[in-house]
Amino acid sequence: MISTMRNRFLAAFVTFHMVLFVTSPAMAAMIPSAGSPQAGSQEIQKDVDTIQQALENKLVQEKLKAYGLTSDEVASKISSMTPGQIHMLATASDDVLAGGDGFGALIAVLIIIILIIIILKLTNKQILIKMSSLDDPGRPDLPALG
Repeated sequence: MISTMRNRFLAAFVTFHMVLFVTSPAMAAMIPSAGSPQAGSQEIQKDVDTIQQALENKLVQEKLKAYGLTSDEVASKISSMTPGQIHMLATASDDVLAGGDGFGALIAVLIIIILIIIILKLTNKQILIKMSSLDDPGRPDLPALG
């Protein structure tokens, strides 16, 4: 009797768990109104500004020159693009702008080194760098190698 009740309870528990807890999440998003031409033009202008910022990057300018494109040709190409193409180019330009030129990475490494030194000084620790006797050519008591 208890065995059959246990199996029924287990089956009911698994069924309720599957129905109540294992469901896919609902997705929602804002939909721009189709009747508002200003909202679309603002988005296009924002995308064009993003593209212009990317075109000001030295690396991008060098690549465009390597392909034989002038800034006037690039501007005329952008003005002839569809809004979908402009948006696609703007999202690709965001990736270019996010890369940077490595200066931020250098600053991050310097800040980490400074923090480590400050932490070691606050805990009264010292960093000692000792040279082995074979690597120290200035020691007179060792015979010269070679």
